[in-house]
Amino acid sequence: MKNDSLKGQHRINELIRAKEVRIVGDEGESKVYPIAQALKMATERNADLVEISPNAQPPVCRIIDYSKFLYQLKKRQKEQKAKQVKVSVKEIRFGPQTDDHDYNFKLKHAKEFLTDGDKVKAYVFFKGRSILFKEQGEVLLLRFATDLEEYAKVDQMPLLEGKRMIIHLSPKKKEGGQKKPENKEKPESKEKPAKPEQAKVNDKKEANA
Repeated sequence: MKNDSLKGQHRINELIRAKEVRIVGDEGESKVYPIAQALKMATERNADLVEISPNAQPPVCRIIDYSKFLYQLKKRQKEQKAKQVKVSVKEIRFGPQTDDHDYNFKLKHAKEFLTDGDKVKAYVFFKGRSILFKEQGEVLLLRFATDLEEYAKVDQMPLLEGKRMIIHLSPKKKEGGQKKPENKEKPESKEKPAKPEQAKVNDKKEANA
């Protein structure tokens, strides 16, 4: 299906309507030829005349095997899609009376989502008269954001939309190298006091001798 849709985007060979075309080579060189001569050149090379820029004056074409041309085009599209960073949004739902066990369970999942680079959309759903506890829901979401302070930044503070109060969080980039200085200081503090003590003992022995 994808190949068929790509084929429909280009005119090839006898389907090209222009009287003359500009043929572009692999190294960027170009020259204008009458359509009959361009078609003859393509036939001699056992290739196709492919119109790649129909709105140009004259239209720009390449002499290439059309299936190879489609393959290269498809490959280029895949590479462009791979370069695009896909950020998914994970939803976490709370009730206004969420207990600590359920809260901690969802907090753990949120940390995993954010660590993986996903955004988090957390919301409190108010059912029926529970909308009266909207302040309690706001407090819960603010607590949630505070507990995720090391992992996330707040994109949108708690906002009531219909029966849901929503907060948006996105991953925070972690700064490395904070724990290394602590590890370096500990061995130094242990080794330094040992040397002067040994020096005093040696001095006493020399004095007694």
